[in-house]
Amino acid sequence: MSKNDTLNYFDLVVIGSGPGGFAAASRALDYGLNVALIEKQHLGGAGILNGVLTSKTMYELSMDYSVAARIDRGYRASALSVDYGKVRKTVLEAAREKQYQMRSQIETFFNQAGSGNIQLISGHARFVDESTIEVKDKNELHLIKGKYFIIATGSRPREYPNLKTDGKRIITSDNILSLNEFPERLLIIGSGIIGCEFATIFSNFKQTQVHLLDRANRVLPYEDDDLSRFVAHNLENNGVKIHHTAQLRCIRKHPQHLEVVLDYDAGHSKVIEVDVALVAIGREPNTHDLGLENIDITPNDRGYLPTSETGKVINSKGLSNIYAVGDISGHANLYSVAQVEGRLAVDDIMGKICYKPDYANMSTLMFFKPEVAAVGANEKTLQKEGIGYKAVFYSNELVDRAIAMRNTNGFVKILVSNDEKQRILGMRAAGPQASAFIVAIAHLINQGNSVSEVLKTFYPHPSITEGIQESMRALVSKSIFKPRAFPDNIIVKEWNPGDPPSQIF
Repeated sequence: MSKNDTLNYFDLVVIGSGPGGFAAASRALDYGLNVALIEKQHLGGAGILNGVLTSKTMYELSMDYSVAARIDRGYRASALSVDYGKVRKTVLEAAREKQYQMRSQIETFFNQAGSGNIQLISGHARFVDESTIEVKDKNELHLIKGKYFIIATGSRPREYPNLKTDGKRIITSDNILSLNEFPERLLIIGSGIIGCEFATIFSNFKQTQVHLLDRANRVLPYEDDDLSRFVAHNLENNGVKIHHTAQLRCIRKHPQHLEVVLDYDAGHSKVIEVDVALVAIGREPNTHDLGLENIDITPNDRGYLPTSETGKVINSKGLSNIYAVGDISGHANLYSVAQVEGRLAVDDIMGKICYKPDYANMSTLMFFKPEVAAVGANEKTLQKEGIGYKAVFYSNELVDRAIAMRNTNGFVKILVSNDEKQRILGMRAAGPQASAFIVAIAHLINQGNSVSEVLKTFYPHPSITEGIQESMRALVSKSIFKPRAFPDNIIVKEWNPGDPPSQIF
């Protein structure tokens, strides 16, 4: 291996070009910094390829196909077919489009005269000391010095214990686009958001019999029971076979199929036959072989890097020039969180912080059928923390826009504090456009708005957001449609500290 001992000096060195790393590098340009962006694989990280953009592109295509296949709206598409190779090509086109946008910005600011420039460097980065990294690219080793460093190496799919993936028949989300065709039978191991999203995608295309392994008694174990039941019901209606309270004992490979042995909590076992098994049990941080031992940084028990509120890595030396953002920070494996943390780290470096992120009120989108959005607290959290609340459930069956769309499968659920202020604490929404209006509720939570303040707003008609308006009205007994007349569509309840654990709708 040849070694280039020429030291390249940068104001900021960003390791990883995913959502956190690229956002940090872009924010650094605003301050006129000289930036090195290190990437060992593909530009954009899992935010672009084998992750958010590709999976959501595949989701959108599957939803389009699902709508085209409907026959209950007065029209019918004839000779409808789908080709996995062409679906994959479309998905990769979306990824390349975003990568070229990123490259266009990098080229614009590459070696730009004056202040503010960025250089993309390929290779694997490893710390030599707190001001130097070595970057290995094929057969060359480069030394790079920096005043500040941001570690934004992201995460990878978590491995299932005692189950070795092969990238072909036993796969992770990294291998979805390596498939040559729709599997005839697919087992998805894991019933969290990632598992349920892929179950939705493959069941939408109607080419695959999908089995979903749920170790608990319900999918999405961290959400309230009502949301979990709603998602599970829709998955089953879409053709997914959910194996509740089941553990994977083993997978035996045969030339033409996989033999899967499941053990159920009730004491019985079942053997099923599939073609592909997808491991979707979450993600784990990429901190391996970064030379962290050379700068006295030790990941915690879960593999994350301990950081301050502004992303500075915490260690015994009291480092002040190294930050960690995104999936390795341990806050949430969300694209939006990585972006915010990347920008925040640069603002902190420059002493220009305007605010610190509130991780309690992050908006989350779940790409199911129908889509689901969440922000703030749920009932489980509030009961665990002993916080009194009022809750309202309002079905889309009563919302005019949903009726007009012939798409009433969904709801709005809002939680407010059970006091005079009635501050908005959280919301869960499912159905058309849920992802579009959830951020409005996030703003209301962050601003500490009350129900009475929200009801001063005029909501356009007909719109899906009228479900929010009517929910708020129902909380103060002013809704147009009354819970007594529609007991299954409008439900209002309350819980206070000292009350027994409440049945969650």
